[in-house]
Amino acid sequence: MDFKSRTEKKKEAQSLQELGERLLKVSRDQMNDIEMPEELYNAIEFARTIKSFGALKRQMQYIGTLMRKIDPGPIREALDHIEEGNYRKAMEFKETEQWRDELIAGNKALIEQLLLQYPGADRQQLAQFVRNANKEMANNKPPKSSRALFRYLQKLRSG
Repeated sequence: MDFKSRTEKKKEAQSLQELGERLLKVSRDQMNDIEMPEELYNAIEFARTIKSFGALKRQMQYIGTLMRKIDPGPIREALDHIEEGNYRKAMEFKETEQWRDELIAGNKALIEQLLLQYPGADRQQLAQFVRNANKEMANNKPPKSSRALFRYLQKLRSG
């Protein structure tokens, strides 16, 4: 017989409640991809509509109670996967911004590196975007070409 102290039980309950809070933060589309009982799904959807702090806290406790009845492993794993994907997208976005800024600053080596890394890249188009972005900056015009360069780099990344 597996004995759990009162403190261990409270920590488990708190952990499951925090898992429920993580579920609240994902989009409905992402939540639909996670396999869970309908009762838990409905409780989370209801929690999204609650505005009162006290009522939300009670609902989160209820969600924690529902989570104790199921195996939270697959839900935790699915949430980790979703959050990792969001982190990766944010990092790719930042890297693409950095590439754009370096290209505009005149990093010729980066153009060569991008051409090697992405065989579908067009040297002339990259150079034209960079030239136009520099002209716009010099003339205090809106960064139309800079944005176009960013979109082009994103398109290269996505294939």
